[in-house]
Amino acid sequence: MDNTRTQDTFSQLSQEKILKIMNMVKNKEVSIEGALHLAQKEVYAEKDSPDLLTGSQYNFSIYKYKHYRWQKRILQIDFNTKTIFNIEKGIIKKQFPFSQVKACEDTERRRFSIVFHGRQDYELEAVSLDDKRKIIYLLSRVIQSNSYKRPEDACSGRSAECDVIHEGLLDLQQNSFISTEWVKYLVQLREGELTLYCIGLGRESRNAHPVTNTINLSGGDVSVSKENECGTFSVQTKEHNYLFRIPFTVQNNRTEDVSKLQNEWVSLIERYCQLCKGASLSQEGSEGDTSSEADYENVTVALNEQKEEALYLGLSSATTDLNKPSNSWTKPAEGEAALASPSPLPISKAEVPPAPPVFPQPSSLSPLTKRTKAFHWDVVPCDKIQKSIWESCDPRKKKIDISRLCDQFQIQDLAVFPGSEPPVNQPILLDQKVAHNFNIFLKSFHIKPSELKEKLYIIHEESGGLTDEQITALRRYMLTPKDAERYQSFKGSPSKLHVVDQFMLEMCKIPHLGQRLDLLLTIRELPMSMRDLEPLINQKIQASKQLQSSQKFVAVLEYILAIGNHLNEKAGKEKAKGFRLSSLTKLSLLRGKERTFTLLHALVEQIFLHEPDLAKFSQELTEFEAVPDASMKGLSAEVDVLKKELENVIQCRRLIKPKTIKATPQELQFCKELKDLIQKYEGDLSQLSKRCDEMKKLYSNILVKFGEPQDLDSQELFGWISSFISEFRKACAEVMQN
Repeated sequence: MDNTRTQDTFSQLSQEKILKIMNMVKNKEVSIEGALHLAQKEVYAEKDSPDLLTGSQYNFSIYKYKHYRWQKRILQIDFNTKTIFNIEKGIIKKQFPFSQVKACEDTERRRFSIVFHGRQDYELEAVSLDDKRKIIYLLSRVIQSNSYKRPEDACSGRSAECDVIHEGLLDLQQNSFISTEWVKYLVQLREGELTLYCIGLGRESRNAHPVTNTINLSGGDVSVSKENECGTFSVQTKEHNYLFRIPFTVQNNRTEDVSKLQNEWVSLIERYCQLCKGASLSQEGSEGDTSSEADYENVTVALNEQKEEALYLGLSSATTDLNKPSNSWTKPAEGEAALASPSPLPISKAEVPPAPPVFPQPSSLSPLTKRTKAFHWDVVPCDKIQKSIWESCDPRKKKIDISRLCDQFQIQDLAVFPGSEPPVNQPILLDQKVAHNFNIFLKSFHIKPSELKEKLYIIHEESGGLTDEQITALRRYMLTPKDAERYQSFKGSPSKLHVVDQFMLEMCKIPHLGQRLDLLLTIRELPMSMRDLEPLINQKIQASKQLQSSQKFVAVLEYILAIGNHLNEKAGKEKAKGFRLSSLTKLSLLRGKERTFTLLHALVEQIFLHEPDLAKFSQELTEFEAVPDASMKGLSAEVDVLKKELENVIQCRRLIKPKTIKATPQELQFCKELKDLIQKYEGDLSQLSKRCDEMKKLYSNILVKFGEPQDLDSQELFGWISSFISEFRKACAEVMQN
């Protein structure tokens, strides 16, 4: 045993933990090797919590299984918004509130699954075992806060050791194709999970991180039961069946002692399984009553408008009708929802004339005596007004045709509206399922096992190196420490082994194979990723600059503010100093007495009448012609992951760099080429990072200018503006035709 390494490990532990481990050795509960593994586990556990909880937003590069292939994505766990994001090339593909996370299944090698309430499971693969360990740790905190209503635990930073309810040494049965064996684990029961730390590995695994597995109890589908054999019990999940055995030790050398420990484990696990099951069912039941925010908003607006009309007209039967699910208002609401996101109408800028068209004559009714419909906009909070454009806005300077507005949006009698409107026989040392899949891969992998190490010194595929697909596949079939121990203990002739075992045996002989494969794949993907991100970041910078400098867009907003305040004043509501840009999407939802005439058409009319040149405001916002895909949140996450990947490449280079003068010419050439590439990519990534910082600063200024919250993502804000431009052009064309 390496005495220096042993002393370093134990010196990092408290006296209490050192005594605890020494007593285990004294009572022959663990071997000296097992004690060292336990000490390493304690060191990693003490480091994990502070290391993982230094921030509130975590980005991981992962692979998601979709359409029979693994696609690279960014998994972002954001404790600020309590949301998990699935990001691809800066685009937020999916987002899941923490409350939807039901469980996390730890599967083979780098793979794991996130189980959601009411959604399909996410089958994912981490780029490294260390990343997988961190992701599962964070997800376990999310699940724990969901199950026990303790969200503060997710970010409290306290040590995971404080959450341990019960712990002890157990044997876990592990099966291979040719044998069954019991492996010793330190098992810890926490609220919502059962954590297993393997301490039964051999000498070759000393330098590795402790092998850890997590059984999630919070999914509601976990059960525990005693087995017939003395001291054994099983834990069943949706994916696995874990068979445990109470080991005989100096202290537990009688059947009664073993049986007592068995009962203790079973009762405790069963208790927490039941607690988690109850919490899971309660959460699923409450989710069944949720509805779309957009649907709620549309119905609320329609219902409020009709109530206001009924109150003003004093119709005694109106209240009764509103409380019934009558088609007289549900059908028109569906029509309005359809119009809320119309397909863009391609109209050239030349089609918007400067001269105003001829409008219908204003109504002879006095606007002062008529009540109008209210425009339900989102008001900017008072504390946001001072630094925004709204502080200097004066809607009184904008001329509006009041009689025209009142004619279209005065409350009408309810009676005017119509009422309806998816074998190999040769024994294999490797796990049978993994061996079967690896055997299929080897049939298309025309490289001999002895040639693999040589291929790892060639960086580029065109120079004779491995293809990206081959590297990805080899990473996926990397040996676990337990598999590596089994192959390295093999003493027979390799020629007698199955081709799968021959290849795995050769892979065991290559030092730092996993890191080498990661390095090759990352060094190839980095330049492509940076090239993909650069134009997207530049587009966001240009869009922010256009929005910051556009005076015509601000003038259009002033018209909307003036019109909305007039309508709301006549509806008996208070005037607003400013409104959220999300209100732009609601202009087409408020209809006049003519069903095809909306508040957006009224805005177009007012602009044509008084400042026709403002109709061309979109010429100052050319970057908003198309609906934006990538978001600044997603792009920032991509850049953050690229920095981590480059740092991993630098660490891998230090790890595999030849430390003797006996390095081969091929190794020296590989290290020189790798060093040059790292220097180039560091420069490129530094420039990209600066552009990303510029993008975030410009966007932050935009949020302040328009009185928007700082956590609002650009994908939403830019989407509202893009949709408004498209709808405005369509309304211009329709007004011109009348």
